[in-house]
Amino acid sequence: MGNPQAPAPSRRALLIGCGIAGPVLALYLQRIGVEAVIHEASEAPRDDVGAFLNLAPNGLAVLETLGIRQNVEQYGSPTTSTAFLNHRGKQLGENPAETLLLKRGLLNKGLREAAVERGVRIEFGKFFESVTETGDGVTVRFRDGSTAEGDFMVGCDGIHSRTRYSVLPDAPRPTYTGVIGTAGYTRSRYGAPEDGTMRMSFCLDGFFGHQTTPGGEIYWFENYHQSREPARGEIEAVTHEEWQRRLLAKHRKDHYPVPQLIEDTPSGIIGYPIYDMPSLPTWYKGRVCLVGDAAHATSPHVGQGASMAMEDAIVLAKCLRDLGEPERAFAAFQGIRKGRVEKIIKEGRKTGNQKAASNGFQRAVRDLVLPFFLKLGVKATEPVYSYRVPWEDPVTTARV
Repeated sequence: MGNPQAPAPSRRALLIGCGIAGPVLALYLQRIGVEAVIHEASEAPRDDVGAFLNLAPNGLAVLETLGIRQNVEQYGSPTTSTAFLNHRGKQLGENPAETLLLKRGLLNKGLREAAVERGVRIEFGKFFESVTETGDGVTVRFRDGSTAEGDFMVGCDGIHSRTRYSVLPDAPRPTYTGVIGTAGYTRSRYGAPEDGTMRMSFCLDGFFGHQTTPGGEIYWFENYHQSREPARGEIEAVTHEEWQRRLLAKHRKDHYPVPQLIEDTPSGIIGYPIYDMPSLPTWYKGRVCLVGDAAHATSPHVGQGASMAMEDAIVLAKCLRDLGEPERAFAAFQGIRKGRVEKIIKEGRKTGNQKAASNGFQRAVRDLVLPFFLKLGVKATEPVYSYRVPWEDPVTTARV
C-alpha cells in the first residue's frame, strides 16, 4: 500500500527514541495529520552496533501497510526455514516459517531513512530529562537545557526507558532472564550453504544459531544460562578475545561447525544480558504513553520484539485517529494490545528456559520429544505471525 497524502498537521507529537517504534509511529501519525518530531539521545545514528534479529511476517505486514517494506528488506536477507539440531548435529525438526534476517542497526537505518524521506524531523543529541503536562499539552526538557512542546508525548526509548520512570516512578524494573546472549559475524569455509536456513543447535553447554547470507557472511548467536545477574556494564566490557576463549571452552565438544565458526570470527564478538519486562500496571499517564520495549519488552527467544513495536505503532495511530483525545486513545491502545504482548513475553521466557539440558538423560529425553513439541510450536506461532492490523478498520474501545 502506498503513502496517501496526509492531512495538514493540526497536532504535534513528541517521540522519545529513534529505534524501531519511533520512526514507524511517526509515519503513521503523519498519515492522520499529526506532526511527529523524534528526539534521540545519541549524538548521531549508530547503524553499526548491536546484534541481528529475524523480523517476522506480522512486523513486515505493518511496514507493507505503510509502504516502506522495501526500505527495510534491502538491508536483510530471507530466512526460509529454521532447523533444530542436537549437540551431535542430528536434525530434530524444522520450522518452515519465513522471516527477514538483518542487523539491528540496519533495521534502524532503513526505518530512519524512510521517515526522513517522508519529511519526519529527527533531532539527535536530545537526551530526555523530564516531561511536564501543561493542561492541553506537554513540555519536554532535555539534558542540553533545551525544551520542546507538543500535544502529547510517546516514549519509544526501549527496555531501559527513562520515559517510563519519569511518568511511572514506581514501575517495576526490567527482569534479568538468567540468559546471556552473544553474537558475531564471520566468513568461514566451514559455513553452512547459502540456502536460507537458520540452523539452531541445542549444545552441551549453550544454544548456538547460525545462517550464511547471500555473499557468504555468516551471522551467528549463542545463548548460555547464568543464574547470577551481571553487574551493570560487566558483560559489555568483555573483550572479543575473552568472549572467543569462553565460548570455545563451552563449545569445543559440539558438532561441526559450531566451534569452527567461533574460532574463525576475527573480531567484534559482543555479549549482552537478556532482560524482559514485568507487566506494568499501566502504559500511560495523562498525555504520555509508552510503546514497544518501553512498555512491554520481551526476550528475543521468540523473535517478536521488533514486530510488537511495529504493531504498537499502527494500533496507537489508529486509536488517536478514531478516538481523538490522547488519554482516551491511550486507554484503548492499552486495552487492545496488553493481552497479546504479555502472552508473547511469557512464551519468550519459557522458550529461553528450555534452551539448555543439564545432563545426558535430559538431552536424550529432549531429543526424543522435541520433534513432537516443534510441531506444536509451529502451530502456536501461526496466529502470532498471521496477525494483521487493517488500517482502514475503525477503532472502538473494545477491539481494533
